[in-house]
Amino acid sequence: MQFAVAVARTDPATRPRPGLFAIGLGPVRLSVLAAVSTAVSTTLGSMVALLLFLHLRGDLTGMPFDGRATELLGAGTPLPLAAALTLLALVPVASVLASALALRARPPVASSPTAPDGAGDPGTSGAPSGLPWGVALTAAGLAVEAYASRGPAGGSPFPLPGRLDATPAGVLAGWTLTAIGLAMAGPGLTYLCGRLLQAVRPGAVRLLAGRVLMDEARRIGRPLGVVCAVLSGVIAAAALYGTGPRPFGPLTALGAALVLGCTTATLLTSALEAKQARARTADALLRMGAPASALRGATAVRAGALLAVFAPLTWTVAQLAALPLTAA
Repeated sequence: MQFAVAVARTDPATRPRPGLFAIGLGPVRLSVLAAVSTAVSTTLGSMVALLLFLHLRGDLTGMPFDGRATELLGAGTPLPLAAALTLLALVPVASVLASALALRARPPVASSPTAPDGAGDPGTSGAPSGLPWGVALTAAGLAVEAYASRGPAGGSPFPLPGRLDATPAGVLAGWTLTAIGLAMAGPGLTYLCGRLLQAVRPGAVRLLAGRVLMDEARRIGRPLGVVCAVLSGVIAAAALYGTGPRPFGPLTALGAALVLGCTTATLLTSALEAKQARARTADALLRMGAPASALRGATAVRAGALLAVFAPLTWTVAQLAALPLTAA
């Protein structure tokens, strides 16, 4: 769903333009068109996924791969109707509603703070306010997980992936709080990276990189936080199961790859949206004589600053999440 929203926001056809207003395509109708496009895409994707699953089960053209997926996919048993309806209806409807709400609530594209006219002063935008709440939720999630791991299931490795009847609910709640906290803290951390880049006599490249990070903190910060949460979960799971008696199965690996791929694609799509939003500013800077190497250098500085902040954060959260479970 998050990936569908990011794609809908990046689609150039959903951006209001003066020529479209003349033919009656305002923001509301553009949102409707984007929702219809999202509905078609997600429904087709769900249908392809369902057909592939049925093919692997042998329900369509016989059992592929010499029947190796028989026990894994429950071949020979009827497919639950609720599962098919969830895939074909709930996923597209949720994606459509989220995309429509995101496009209706999207503010008009403002000038970048690096624009020649001085518009977009960071003093007038204010910083994202979710950092304290994000830090608090992350800490609360780690604390809940550490407390829950001391329960009756604390003497054995964490039973995920597998049956959920033996899974400590407190551990799952702690991981959920941690993931939400990292997503909420992402914009504030991105804004803070921009402020730090401009500290201590910044040059033109650092100044440009910092101002762009501050301006795009809300757009790319939340996907960064989600990627951080997913990667920390993967690292923690690898620490728990890498040497344990229950290695990852193929379905678990497929699910992890799908989640990681979708979150990474969402981050890249949000970065593309940010690049589209500041395209006019970049063109103006080039017309004023700014070298193209300076713009490329600013991009590299932004990427390095974000990596320097989010990579240690991801590793730290992963180690803290896995420590109570591995030490039990």
